[in-house]
Order: sequence, then structure tokens, then C-alpha cells
Amino acid sequence: VQLVESGGGLVQAGGSLSLSCAATGDTVCISHMGWYRQAPAKERELVATITSGAGTNYADSVKGRFTISRDNAKNTVYLQMSSLKPEDTAVYYCNARCPTAWGTFFNYWGQGTQVTVSS
Repeated sequence: VQLVESGGGLVQAGGSLSLSCAATGDTVCISHMGWYRQAPAKERELVATITSGAGTNYADSVKGRFTISRDNAKNTVYLQMSSLKPEDTAVYYCNARCPTAWGTFFNYWGQGTQVTVSS
């Protein structure tokens, strides 16, 4: 599975941005897709995930401001970000998870896209 992200960039606080991530390759295995982010000197953290059945999960810090969605036919996941804050500044990574025969998951990652929110 290969993940290609697009979107991101520079925006003022209070503004909006959209990210998208298209999966190619052996996409039939994908169950969850999602977004994680990593700010400088911090660990990578979950932003939001979505299952193939459109079940969603959000980090508390983005609830009510970010919306994740998924187009299964296009193998694409989206992240609509609004009311952005400077603390949302990070590299955002697309993630896709495929279950293994051992009951675990294998994670695939995109290359990352920078989101910068100026105050």
C-alpha cells in the first residue's frame, strides 16, 4: 500500500485547511485510515481515524474542529480542519492499517505534509 498526501500549507489562526490522502496498491486489506501529526520535539500523536464503515475517532484536542471522511471507492481519506490554532502546527501523516493473520495490524504511512498555523 502506498499513501500519497496532498493539501496542507500555511494558514492564519482561525482559518481552515483540507488534507487528502489517496491509497494505491493492495488497498483491499485496508480497514482503518487516519491522520496523525508530529510537532517539533514531540511524539507522533493521533488526530483522527475512520473505519471502512465510517466509524470515527478523534483526539480530544481536535473534536468539533476537524472532520475526517473517507471515500472507499477512491481509497481516499480526507481531513477538513477548521478553527485552526497555532498548536495545530505539525507535520501531518496519513495512515492506513491492514489486519494481519496474527490478529495485529500493519501500518502504512504517507510521507507527511506540513501544516503551519500562524498567530
